[in-house]
Amino acid sequence: MELKIATSELSKALGRSQGIVEKKSTMPILSHVLLEAKKDQIVVSATDLDLAVSSEHSEGCEVLKEGALAVSARHLYDIVRAMPEQQVTLKKGHNNYLELRSGPSEFRIVGLPAEDFPALPRFEKVPFGDIDAKLLLDMVERTFFAVSTDETRYNLNGVYFEPAGDTLRLVATDGHRLSLVERKAGAAFGLKRGVILPKKGLQELRKLLAEAAESAEAGETKLGFVENSAIVRRPGVTLSMRLIEGLFPDYRQVIPKAGDRSVKLGRDRLQETLRRVSLLSTDKAHAVKLELSKGTLRVSSQNPDLGEAKEEVPVEYEGEPLKIGFNARYILDVLSVMQSKDVAFELADDLSPGVLRGADEADEGFTAVVMPMRI
Repeated sequence: MELKIATSELSKALGRSQGIVEKKSTMPILSHVLLEAKKDQIVVSATDLDLAVSSEHSEGCEVLKEGALAVSARHLYDIVRAMPEQQVTLKKGHNNYLELRSGPSEFRIVGLPAEDFPALPRFEKVPFGDIDAKLLLDMVERTFFAVSTDETRYNLNGVYFEPAGDTLRLVATDGHRLSLVERKAGAAFGLKRGVILPKKGLQELRKLLAEAAESAEAGETKLGFVENSAIVRRPGVTLSMRLIEGLFPDYRQVIPKAGDRSVKLGRDRLQETLRRVSLLSTDKAHAVKLELSKGTLRVSSQNPDLGEAKEEVPVEYEGEPLKIGFNARYILDVLSVMQSKDVAFELADDLSPGVLRGADEADEGFTAVVMPMRI
């Protein structure tokens, strides 16, 4: 194997693999990327056995001799980023060493035979549906923050992906809060029921969609499901992830019907108030108390070791008074993915969850539910 390629192009390919390769694994090969020189391009692949990415790069690439080799993903990435020239030459040496040259710099790094690299999933006849990269990225961003980090609740360690006709619904919950977004997608993706996309796979999907959304020649982004995997494909890149097996809870039961008390207030003002007042809340719980009365919302926090904070926010409200506690972090997470100038906060009583919705069209189809706290 021998080839020349633009340093920036190789760096981009290796950067894509960094979130996938296993840093600590009983299988050393999983910390490697597979480099394959074919005709006029290099194919760079990485996998952790659940997640795999493969990208083709022909820009500024000249293959002098075809071949393949597996090399440490992190070390190769660090070396390529530090190269002094705009072009780098890669050559497979004796005993699976990879020789790199760029201007005055020369490196020889230990590699492994390409045959040792796990077989990448091959999917034939995938029923792909076209998806708007910006639309899907927005939907993922609005739900990703609510994914559970509790490994024992594996069916909550991802986002529920549910197509219904030409509508697509994404839902995530960790048991304390829930985020749901619904959009017209125009494709059913060949699914009869919803599936759960894993958190790690979603992190890589976000990067891929952001790349597609920013690209002037974005090309088409396709999404398909086959067996127990999701496959995302855009020109030159294929990402596949193993779906989480298990049943996602019935999220419809969690979303309360319209609360008796609905308060409308400015999103930015609420964000700033919660950030300030939660500075003195207890570290783990981030507990704040909301006291609602006519025209006013009082936000307060207490910490026996630090002191107390309170702030009043003018609101549109004419109903009965209410006192309720929330984790400020959970509400701030919701507000950070909203785009509306004003938000509607629906409440029933001090034991029922609060529902947040954006008042503007930009947040149409988005609903967040946050469980209350005892204070």
